[in-house]
This record gives sequence, structure tokens and C-alpha cells, in this order.
Amino acid sequence: MNKKIQEENLDFLFQAILKLESVEECYAFFEDVCTFQELRAISQRLKVAKLLTEKHVYNNIVEKTGASTATISRVNRALNFGNDGYKLVLERLEQYDGAFTE
Repeated sequence: MNKKIQEENLDFLFQAILKLESVEECYAFFEDVCTFQELRAISQRLKVAKLLTEKHVYNNIVEKTGASTATISRVNRALNFGNDGYKLVLERLEQYDGAFTE
């Protein structure tokens, strides 16, 4: 865990997210909490991470996601030097039912 970003409000947010039990509940909560653009940016980063772990090249990722090369680079840096959060989530998504397909 990155202690630099840890704070009480974030802990409260993450505990709230862990209480959600379905995709429908996630939609309800996140539509209230975030703007469409914020949700789009987060989901785009996750898709970029998935494509990077599948060894797609930047041009292909830009085409598939609309992400900028700066965003792709930031996600790539997190995959290589971050806290393995993307890797953890992507591995868990694979374990279920291919819930994150193209």
C-alpha cells in the first residue's frame, strides 16, 4: 500500500466500495459519486492496462481505447513500477468468467 496517498477519507471511500455487491449497485454508486468523464477515464485506464499486459502496441491501444499515448505511458509505468493494483484486479477478473472482454 502506498502510504503517501492513504488518508481517512480514502479509507472510508474504499470501505464503501467494498460494500457494493453487484454491477448494478456499482453503477448507482459511481454515477452519484463521479462524472461520466471521470468514470470513462478510470475504465479507459483499466482497459489500457489489460491491453498492455496482453502485449498490444501503443498504436493498437490508441485505436481500441481512444487513450492518449501519455495515458498509455502512465498506465505502463504503473504496471512496471507501481503497487501491482492493475495486475491484481486483472488477474481476479480473469478468474471469474472473462468479465472483462473486448
